[in-house]
Amino acid sequence: MSDATPAAAEPAPTEVRFQHSTDLPGLLARAGCALLVSTYQAGQVVAVGVAEGRLTFAFRRFDHAMGMAVGADVLAVAGKDQVWMLRDHSDQAPSMAPSGRHDRCWLPRTSVVTGNIQSHEVAWGTSTAGEPDLWVVNTRFSCLAGLDDRHSFVPRWRPPFISRLAPQDRCHLNGLAMRDGAPAFVTVMGLTDEPGGWRANRNETGAVLDIASGEPVTSGLAMPHSPRWHRGQLFVLNSGLGRLERVDPDSGTREVVALLPGYARGLALHGDLAFVGLSRIRETTTFGNTPLAPYHDQLKCGVGVIDLRTGTTVGTLEFASGVEEIFDVQVVAGARSPTFGASVDDSDDVWVLPHQDEQA
Repeated sequence: MSDATPAAAEPAPTEVRFQHSTDLPGLLARAGCALLVSTYQAGQVVAVGVAEGRLTFAFRRFDHAMGMAVGADVLAVAGKDQVWMLRDHSDQAPSMAPSGRHDRCWLPRTSVVTGNIQSHEVAWGTSTAGEPDLWVVNTRFSCLAGLDDRHSFVPRWRPPFISRLAPQDRCHLNGLAMRDGAPAFVTVMGLTDEPGGWRANRNETGAVLDIASGEPVTSGLAMPHSPRWHRGQLFVLNSGLGRLERVDPDSGTREVVALLPGYARGLALHGDLAFVGLSRIRETTTFGNTPLAPYHDQLKCGVGVIDLRTGTTVGTLEFASGVEEIFDVQVVAGARSPTFGASVDDSDDVWVLPHQDEQA
């Protein structure tokens, strides 16, 4: 393992210390990608890239940062009571401090106020008109939703066993897998229509649902998260057991791809690699009785990189202090060292204006 210089998460005074496997910078460089990592406990989205053979980190604070969705020119971030839209201003990236290091830059431009719907994952799809279309996992109302400028949210789909929309988190709908630009699978922690009913036996009632039929594809999971469709295969995190699993959609059988040293939540698949978010178990009513709980002293917080062909861990990033949990991990393909905007004179604000001929 190689130690790195502590990184300060602005504007909070908390110091974030990390360590990583020696080859992680080279792994990201060879894969041609950077990472985005969200943590609601620390209220941060972290961009992880590579410059001059070393990892780079950029931090942006969001209240209760949860799911993220990387679009062609916009990054969506779900927060406590709103969904933020950050526009890609990569033309400005080289001027961000330190000058010449960064090649991607996202700056907040708008947000949609949803109220506290407990947004979990978000994902970009394609509308019938061929336009980018954001889907929001609305956990509090047990549904998938869209956004517009008039409503808190627009309900689009809910499991057939959910009898009505109500702010009661009945099944803990939390994860969404897209396929060909449309929602295909979701994860729930229980097949229940009772307010908070998923909590009763959450270590064995989790399921992956097929959106088209509403029926379970596979069940009996321990607090599952982050279903993903990749290269014609369905993957899911069996979080309470610390497993990355591959699911056969026809039979419902599951194959363990890798065992993970943490509560697994947040999954990004890129080529033959799986980037998995790992969290330490917090001793609460939600996490205290999970199968991983007896091993809480051995669990890690960070990102594990798994070779999907062998199940081998080929890289790790571990947060040693300042961050206790990870919610989401996203790959930014083609990026080297992203940032969220610090100007060359280290001022807090970055101003982006129209070109002179565009100004009135």
